[in-house]
Amino acid sequence: MLRKFASFVGALTMSATLLPTVSFADDPRDPAMRNPAARARDRAMTKRLNQGQLAYVRQRDAKTLRTYREAQKEHEGGYADAHADYLRKMAAWRHAVSACKAGQWEYCDN
Repeated sequence: MLRKFASFVGALTMSATLLPTVSFADDPRDPAMRNPAARARDRAMTKRLNQGQLAYVRQRDAKTLRTYREAQKEHEGGYADAHADYLRKMAAWRHAVSACKAGQWEYCDN
């Protein structure tokens, strides 16, 4: 019985913490926002905050793009070198296959 009650209390507590809370950010009945000057100040502050976030996001994205491009430049040479090595190995393998087929048995080993 006590175990069922504890489970019930635990479930109730968990559901209460997971329920969204009510936000009063843009409450039209807020007495402080009835004054046009207060609404203008609030609008200006919101605009300033939004512009600050926009500047932050642009700066962050520019830094991310720079980092990405630098990494791409570093890896470009690595890919080109690996591809050239692959082409050399394939040419050597093709040469060995044709030599083996031509009867040069020393080229027939793996």
